[in-house]
Amino acid sequence: MQINQSVDVENSINSGQVFLWRKNQEFWYGVNGRDILQVDKNGKIKSLKNYKTDFFRNKDNLDEIIKSISKDKTVKIAVKKYPGLRIIKQDPFQCLISFIVSSNSNIQKIKTNLENISQKFGERIEYKNQEFFLFPNAKTLSKASINEIKNCGVGYRAKFIKDASKIISSGKVTLEDLKTSSYFDAKKKIRIIPGIGNKVADCILLFSLDKLEAFPLDRWMIRILEKYYSKKFQIDTKTITEKQYDILHEKIVDHFGQYAGYAQQFLFKMERENYQKKWL
Repeated sequence: MQINQSVDVENSINSGQVFLWRKNQEFWYGVNGRDILQVDKNGKIKSLKNYKTDFFRNKDNLDEIIKSISKDKTVKIAVKKYPGLRIIKQDPFQCLISFIVSSNSNIQKIKTNLENISQKFGERIEYKNQEFFLFPNAKTLSKASINEIKNCGVGYRAKFIKDASKIISSGKVTLEDLKTSSYFDAKKKIRIIPGIGNKVADCILLFSLDKLEAFPLDRWMIRILEKYYSKKFQIDTKTITEKQYDILHEKIVDHFGQYAGYAQQFLFKMERENYQKKWL
């Protein structure tokens, strides 16, 4: 089938992938690392720094991807409901910190915490008559004290944020290396970083490092798999162990294929909308 290739900006931004975004009249504005992006309703991007970005992954072959993941009626319904939904390719360091912050939290709190981090440690920028704060780099955050980071409202995650920033700024783990590694190698390497478990790793790999087979399994996705795929994946627990996570991921990729991450995003978006949950 022919897929509508146009980007649904509203639904893509409001799908739990990015947090430092706001709408002002007809445009969305977002912090993307050391840059500010302005996006119109058609997905056309203007970059403050004139950086090249494939933020909405326009290079992906949507026809092939949708055909590949449409293995059952549930995904087919989700795809039909949100035809312009995209996986976002965002700044990897910002994404990494965002999902460390996201553990045991909700979208509004994550947004507030990240805004506090940007305001405290990032550079202030005026753009289109608005005030923005760029996201701090790894070196800056690695030098911050745990108390300074904690004052941004992140609680116990402050130490994880500092440790992660140290590891990235020291080059012990490099984001470029993760991008070029296979999914399994990248996941193994990124999980060296404190505060990054299976689910957080999968979010970072999927939303910033081109690993489209990553399938983040949070409580929403477990609920979805229980509800629509109980026979197929045999989920019988609200929380899953490390080993169960790996086994389940293997079954999921076996079912949805190499673009399983897209299936995850369509299902996640549909289910949260069904429950009328808040976005940004």
